[in-house]
Amino acid sequence: MTAVVALGDVGRADVTVAGGKGANLGELVRAGLPVPPGFVVPTAAYDAFVAAAGIGAEVVALARTGGPGAADAIAALFAAHEPPADWADAITAGYAGLGGGPVAVRSSATAEDLEGASSAGQQDTYLHVEGEAAVLAAVRDCWASLWTGRAMAYRSRAGVDPAGVSLAVVVQRMVDARAAGVLFTADPTTGRRDRAAVSAAWGLGESVVGGTVSTDDLVVDAATGAVVARHVADKAVMTVPGATGTREVAVPPGRRREPVLDDAAAAELVALGVRIAAHFGAPQDVEWVRDTGGAFHVVQARPVTALPEPTGDVPTSWPVPYPGGTYFRASIVEQMPDPLTPLFADLVDGSVTRSLGELMATALGDPLREGDLAFPTVNGYAYYFYRNAGLVRMTLRTPQAVRALSGPGGSTARGGVTAWRETAHPAYAAAVAEWADRDPALLTAAEVLDGVSALLDAGTRYYTAVQSIIPLAAGSEIVFTAFYDRLVRRQGEPPAQALLVGFDSRPLQAEKSLHDLALAPRDADWDDRFRRHLAEFGHTVYNLDFASPVPADDPEPLLATIRFFAEGGGTHPHERQRRAAAQRDELTHLARARLDPVRRALFDRLLAAAQSTGPVREDALADVGLAWPTMRRMLRELGRRLALDGVVADADDVFWLHHDELRALAGGTERPDLRAEVAERRMVWRGQRRAVPPQMLPERPWLSRALSSVMPAREGGGTGAVVRGVGAGSGRVTAPARVLDGPADFASLVPGEVLVARITTPAWTPLFAMAAAVVTDVGGPLSHGSIVAREYGIPAVLGTGSATSRIRTGQEVLVDGDAGTVTLLDEADDEPAAVRPPSRAGWVLAGVAGALVLARRRRRRRLRSGA
Repeated sequence: MTAVVALGDVGRADVTVAGGKGANLGELVRAGLPVPPGFVVPTAAYDAFVAAAGIGAEVVALARTGGPGAADAIAALFAAHEPPADWADAITAGYAGLGGGPVAVRSSATAEDLEGASSAGQQDTYLHVEGEAAVLAAVRDCWASLWTGRAMAYRSRAGVDPAGVSLAVVVQRMVDARAAGVLFTADPTTGRRDRAAVSAAWGLGESVVGGTVSTDDLVVDAATGAVVARHVADKAVMTVPGATGTREVAVPPGRRREPVLDDAAAAELVALGVRIAAHFGAPQDVEWVRDTGGAFHVVQARPVTALPEPTGDVPTSWPVPYPGGTYFRASIVEQMPDPLTPLFADLVDGSVTRSLGELMATALGDPLREGDLAFPTVNGYAYYFYRNAGLVRMTLRTPQAVRALSGPGGSTARGGVTAWRETAHPAYAAAVAEWADRDPALLTAAEVLDGVSALLDAGTRYYTAVQSIIPLAAGSEIVFTAFYDRLVRRQGEPPAQALLVGFDSRPLQAEKSLHDLALAPRDADWDDRFRRHLAEFGHTVYNLDFASPVPADDPEPLLATIRFFAEGGGTHPHERQRRAAAQRDELTHLARARLDPVRRALFDRLLAAAQSTGPVREDALADVGLAWPTMRRMLRELGRRLALDGVVADADDVFWLHHDELRALAGGTERPDLRAEVAERRMVWRGQRRAVPPQMLPERPWLSRALSSVMPAREGGGTGAVVRGVGAGSGRVTAPARVLDGPADFASLVPGEVLVARITTPAWTPLFAMAAAVVTDVGGPLSHGSIVAREYGIPAVLGTGSATSRIRTGQEVLVDGDAGTVTLLDEADDEPAAVRPPSRAGWVLAGVAGALVLARRRRRRRLRSGA
């Protein structure tokens, strides 16, 4: 039948007839919402035009071939023909039914305004069209716009076959517009469904949608209509009707900075949007017009696609929970780069406080009093808290601590390499074994919580022991490097780090295991070998918060690395290690040969200390997560039960409950619905994660400057085109960046890109084989990222404090591992600053660490002489 269709006669099920836009507008008319009157020229008219002109096959062929001339060639085919006479009569009759006058002629494709693909702006719209001939021409031009270059490219990316698309056209009476704009019924920036975002400008909305005019922007609470945020733009121009079509004119001076919508009008508009979203059952992108009488009209509504997860406000202040102290983000916090989830925050505070308190009591003779030490969160981020008075007492007893950790009593204090190997690690492994073989499904909820608390305590006690190895490893390397640079190294020779590579460690053993799996035949034994790999290395953590999966839970990142190696990517890790060791030994031999006996003896002693403690540090850190797979299994079993009871939506929601909530659930029979609370906590967490936490609180610039060289991240990390950090791997590389949030993003890293992340723990090691360089927010010259980057021979800049927020994926960057800079090349005018000499604070740290190393050696000699 040759006839146009009134908007009220189509609905959301009529996309094949009315296209996405027409179907949605018809649905709104049926729902009683204010839509300007109009009609739909159905897809049958487009199909009849193409058939009568005989251009269908040629259009599809051009669309499939693509190329720069395809769109122009198709446009010429459409321009050479007129609409069939019967359809022309139907369209002019529909136009007359609207009373003639100016109308809007809008494209409505069958592949637009849908939930999976909005196709927003891909086809054309013509405003203020008047007269039968002009309307017919606009309809034909809308048909042709189905094949614009942008529309064809969009459909190609979405996988839409050009042979299967068609186009309807919506013709509506023009609204005498005072203002117009766009309303998102959910905030597209934060994803919050409880807030709406409004853009508004004077005049017609064509330029608002096209982004060619400045707009007032508002964020409105969807429930109350209250304006949460408002930006009033300087609106220099606006779009108004012309003799034919539209034109831009200057906004009268008195209205340029006048709000387009006052609070009451904004609330009215958002209430209209809430009705539309409720009708469609999903957030909507609404185009609206306000007439000169103040009434609102809806001229388009489509689902919001690619809406981010709801995100709370980003913190702008950092109030501390306890006064009279100092808060530090260092040590174990380096492996907690994100805000903590509620359950982990509740449990780790007491666990770390107890463990560190025990060490302090042993090493310092119990200088701490109740409340001197804590591990709280500020805006979700973990901090060590030391009351100022307690910090003074600890500082005064530092010599006693050095003696405790460097002598035979270090075993009692869980300090030093020997104590780690003979006491701390076996004790931790035994604690894990006690729970690992127990079936979580057979445990009561109270037993699960008791077990998790016991395992976390074992993990924090173990990490406290590891903390005594870290300064030994760091100090021995700092002292050797200072000695080598000043008394051994000649101009042009490799840095001291070249003499410290080529040794085995747990992270490198894991990489070699993956490489061997990649080369192994995929026979019946392969799965068993992979399971053995997970049993040995699957506990390495990406993030110490146990809400984050470990490889044992989700091995997909490891399988991606295996595929990379199997396809010939990266370097052979066994061969790379062999070459590094050979070069190390050759450099050592050449250096020793030219030294006098005194310097040679000191060189040998300092080099041996640095070479022996560095790999041990990596081994110790790699096993911090030994308890994590067991804790996660137990907690997810508890979460599974709560999901079945309707308390939470998913097993992983258990991590977003507080410990006291879980204890109450374990001890009672009530099963409250906590799904809304979990959703709110996740939203707040996402907002917190966008913040850059200060390294110290309260924020004292003088203290930050004094301790900047020993903190794991910079404050700010530089401005302009240069991101500054600590150079940790030598060399310069220019390559595109890839910003990774965590293991879920590992597969997106393309070999040869610069890996940018908040931190890199031992679990990130396989990615170093693919990366051209490494840049992190947190870390330093002696952190895991630095040590592994040296083994791979790639530049690294660590501890920038802000790389993940300042660098975009795909952005071309120059990473200078010697200067400790990352230059954003699309913003840069000059080269980055030259390498700066080590700070005085760094030499102080070297002296302290060196004293610790020498004290241990003197103690051993005294023990041997007295034996």
